[in-house]
Amino acid sequence: MARRRKRKSRRRLEGRRILELVPQYSIESGEDKPVTAARKFIQSEGIAPPALLLVKRNEHTTDRYFWAEKGLFGAQYVEENHFLFPSLRVPEDDVEDLVVAAR
Repeated sequence: MARRRKRKSRRRLEGRRILELVPQYSIESGEDKPVTAARKFIQSEGIAPPALLLVKRNEHTTDRYFWAEKGLFGAQYVEENHFLFPSLRVPEDDVEDLVVAAR
């Protein structure tokens, strides 16, 4: 039996493209839980929002978090709801470039 391909959400793909424009930081969680490690890293480095944090939990798993003015969010939530975050607003001419690049 042929397997059906999962439909890609356009809204999430657009959010993923927008998040690629944000500064990214890769860290190891160490002994802490991933979200605690992300919060400690933000505090110690004085990172200003917006930023994307990639926290390596173990050799197989990496958690993604988005640091916004409102707090720390899971990156998947932000991809799906990027329009709720003012720091991810892209100027109108850049939106046209993103749409052209997507085609």
